[in-house]
Amino acid sequence: MTNCMNSRALSAIVVAVAVSGAYCLLPRTSHTPAAQGPTADPKHAPAAAVPAIEAAVAPLPLDLAMGCEQKSIVADFIGNGRDRMKVMLMNKGTAPLHVTVPVGQMFESDRNMVIAIRPAEVDVDPGKSEDVIVQTAATHSTNTVAENPYQLSYANIPRLEPLLTYVQTLPEVAPGAVQTAVLALLENLPLSAVAKFTLASTPLPSRFNTDAFRSETCDIMSALTMLRDLRVKDDSLAMTIDQQLKIEAMIDPNARPLAMRYYAIDPEREWDFWRNELLNGEPCTRHYALYGIARFYPEVALQMLPRWAYETRTNPVYRLSAVQALADTQRSEALPILRGIADTLGKGTELGKAATGAADYLDYRLVQIASTRNTVAFRTTSGDYHPGGM
Repeated sequence: MTNCMNSRALSAIVVAVAVSGAYCLLPRTSHTPAAQGPTADPKHAPAAAVPAIEAAVAPLPLDLAMGCEQKSIVADFIGNGRDRMKVMLMNKGTAPLHVTVPVGQMFESDRNMVIAIRPAEVDVDPGKSEDVIVQTAATHSTNTVAENPYQLSYANIPRLEPLLTYVQTLPEVAPGAVQTAVLALLENLPLSAVAKFTLASTPLPSRFNTDAFRSETCDIMSALTMLRDLRVKDDSLAMTIDQQLKIEAMIDPNARPLAMRYYAIDPEREWDFWRNELLNGEPCTRHYALYGIARFYPEVALQMLPRWAYETRTNPVYRLSAVQALADTQRSEALPILRGIADTLGKGTELGKAATGAADYLDYRLVQIASTRNTVAFRTTSGDYHPGGM
């Protein structure tokens, strides 16, 4: 009986161990979320489960001339002979390129020569084409200004290097000013060759036509200022010889701030400048001071200029200038004055005709000014605009 009891106890232990072992071998679904399957081994994961990531390829930097020499790019050039060059590029390689056109790069076409005055750059993908515009300046006033094909030039002009370096610090300087400075350094052109205004003195005849390179007065002053900053002596530049430039620049509202700096005219003593020009200026340009007084001291002009116009002992040139300058005041008070001059002196006389023309011009300008002031730009859609903000 004892053996039977021992046998039963042993059987119970064996069964318990067997059940326990079977339990351990069963999957533990009660301890694992239903949505979570067996953990995959990342080493044996299917290739499609890993997202593909392509590394971006940075464009290779390439100088324009070097790329043309290595034939990794094909380039065509179309320029106007003065301030614009269109560069058309094709990438013949298998890698993207970042093509740069450096300052000082030169281009030539027949007798024309231009130089890049600003850098340019463009990205070109393999087998693709891109265009880039390069700002240039002519190195000869004899350049033909017209659209023509160009090619790279390996020439360089060391004399221009300080100017081109300085220009990079002046992003606001106009292309015309840089062009004027370039020709001043390379050809030392006189004022008659670069100014748009008519010279009072008779300019010396020239066998070259420089009309394509004439500049606004403010660009001439900007060019002279840059050259002075580069320590180029004023008296070494032919443009500075003619004194008409000074008063022309002072009359021009756009050039006046540059002229006051260049000629060291103190703003608080500007009236002294105009008075001196009127009384002691160059004989052929003294009357120009009347226009400056009209533009910048209109109250004084409205009192002074009618007296000059009526005074028969005054030089006819000054009388005519006084009449015309009244329109430059851009004041409505000048209209009846001009009409009165025309009536008093006779509308058929030279001064009377000038007064009538000046009055008509002033009337037109006053209408333009009033129209500009009264223009109110606004944007609205139907149903959302309510006068008075209601």
